[in-house]
Amino acid sequence: MVTPMIFPLISVIIPTYRREDPLRDTLDDLLEQEYPSFEILVIDQTPSHTPEIQAYLEFLAAAGKITWYRVDWASLPGARNYGVRRAKGEIILFIDDDVRLPEGYLASHAINFVNNPGIGVVAGRVFDRMKMADSQKITLNDTPYEIEDLPPEAMNPGIAWYHIDLVHTTKSQRVISPRGCNMSFRREIFSKYNIWFDERFRGSAVREESDFSLRLRSTPYYIWYDPSAYLTHLGEETGGCHDISTRSLQYQITFYHNHFLMALKNLTPAQQLQLYGKLFDCHVLGNPPCNKSGSPIKIISRGIFYILGFLDALKTTLISVWNRGQVYTSLDEQKT
Repeated sequence: MVTPMIFPLISVIIPTYRREDPLRDTLDDLLEQEYPSFEILVIDQTPSHTPEIQAYLEFLAAAGKITWYRVDWASLPGARNYGVRRAKGEIILFIDDDVRLPEGYLASHAINFVNNPGIGVVAGRVFDRMKMADSQKITLNDTPYEIEDLPPEAMNPGIAWYHIDLVHTTKSQRVISPRGCNMSFRREIFSKYNIWFDERFRGSAVREESDFSLRLRSTPYYIWYDPSAYLTHLGEETGGCHDISTRSLQYQITFYHNHFLMALKNLTPAQQLQLYGKLFDCHVLGNPPCNKSGSPIKIISRGIFYILGFLDALKTTLISVWNRGQVYTSLDEQKT
């Protein structure tokens, strides 16, 4: 007699900020999933929507198809934590507000948790529109660029971030971190082990999921990459769950701040030096895989941001001695 599969309840959390049609398309794909047990939580940080999208979200909420939360701040890690505190599922799944989902997407995440109790996080494959386009430039003889086994460097916390490729990798395997637009977690990582997203990661919150993953090492769980749990990330140039323009000076400093903060919190001195060196080589000097302009003026300007970002991260670390920095969680706790 074959035992039927038990489908755990999945809470799909979508933080969103200033997204309109892409958010609607993402929700449409979710609502077409045939998985028998899931809820959708939209953590909406958009001040105001177009009339069409406003009406669409109101309709879904009134019909009980989504739970729609509106907040008056913008923080990706803050929105993730806000959603987890309200989620009912055994599995917490995060996706971005500009993705497209295939049939069977939810089941492809759930099956990993059902079949292997050691898996704490599932990292799904991401067909990233921009990175997929870049890879076509180096394709030889019309053969798709693919990776089977990630290199050992992809598990080294100091340099993994420049070797882990969840776009082109085709084989299931352990990884050091998922990508934030396609990742699922056992609920008890939050409830039992008290690991939450650090709300001091600002702007686009680059490295917030990396920071979370490095802290996950204190639990018995590991992160499993499953390429069958894939989605397409559109990478829209406007919107996104942050309130800093990518062209602003503040964004540039924040980008480096987040990298240095992750390192200061989680890495050994030797690993920190590895990260700082690679960060400088790639993002300041512009060497591969960043491939940025080698103009002396731009290198100098990026170097200034690098230094300012490091000093800002040091400041954040010092302040954390008496302030844990969970600003949005604190605001939420005061209301409840």
